Amino acid sequence: MDLISTFFNWEILTRSFPMLMRGVGNTLLLGCASIVFGGIAGLIVCLMRLYGSKAVRLFAIGYIDMLRAMPILVLLILIYYALPFIGIRFSSFTSATLALSLVLSAFTAEVCRAGIESIPRGQFEAASALGLTFWTTMRKVILPQALRVVIPPLTSNCVSIYKDTALASVVAMPDLLKQATDAQALMANPTPLIGAAAIYLAFLWPLVRLVNHLEERGKQQMLAR
Repeated sequence: MDLISTFFNWEILTRSFPMLMRGVGNTLLLGCASIVFGGIAGLIVCLMRLYGSKAVRLFAIGYIDMLRAMPILVLLILIYYALPFIGIRFSSFTSATLALSLVLSAFTAEVCRAGIESIPRGQFEAASALGLTFWTTMRKVILPQALRVVIPPLTSNCVSIYKDTALASVVAMPDLLKQATDAQALMANPTPLIGAAAIYLAFLWPLVRLVNHLEERGKQQMLAR
C-alpha cells in the first residue's frame, strides 16, 4: 500500500466522517463544561487564597499546589477507576469533566490571584472610602480591571484544556480521539486518525493565534502606559 491510500484515503475518511463529527460534539461539550466549572471554581479558590482565614488560605494553597502538580491523566484514572472501590461511581463524561475542571481551577486560581494583586492597593482604599462593601468592590472595581490582565493566560489555559480533552478516550468517553481510534480499528486504516488530527488543528490553531494576539495586545497596552 502506498502512502496516500494508507494515510490519506479519501473514501475511508468520508465513511468515518460521521463518527468523527459525533466525537467533535462530545469534545466541544466536554471542553466547554470543564472551562465553565473550572473557571468558576478557580475564582472561588483564588478568593479563598487571598481573603480567607488562615486555615482557609492553607487549604487553598494545598489545593492549588497539589492539582498543579498532578498529571491530568493520573487524576482522571483515579476518579474513574479508583473511586468505585469506595462506592463513588461517575460516568466517563462526568469523570473527565471533573478531572479537567479540578486542574483548570488550580491554574485559574493562580492566574486570577496574580491579576488581582496587580491592582494597586489604593483602589481598595478608595472603594472603602466610598462605602462600598467588599463584594461590591470586587465585582465593580477590582475584577473588571484584573480581567484585562488575566485574559491572555486564561485563554491559553482554555486551549490547553481543549487539547487535554483527548485524554478522555482513556476512560472510553466517545470524544474525537476515541471515535477516530474506533473508526481506525473498524476500517483497518489509520486515515481516521489523520482526519481527527486535522480537525484538532483546524479548531485549535485559531485559538492559539488568538492567544498570541491577546498577549501582544497586552504588551502594547503596558508600553502605552
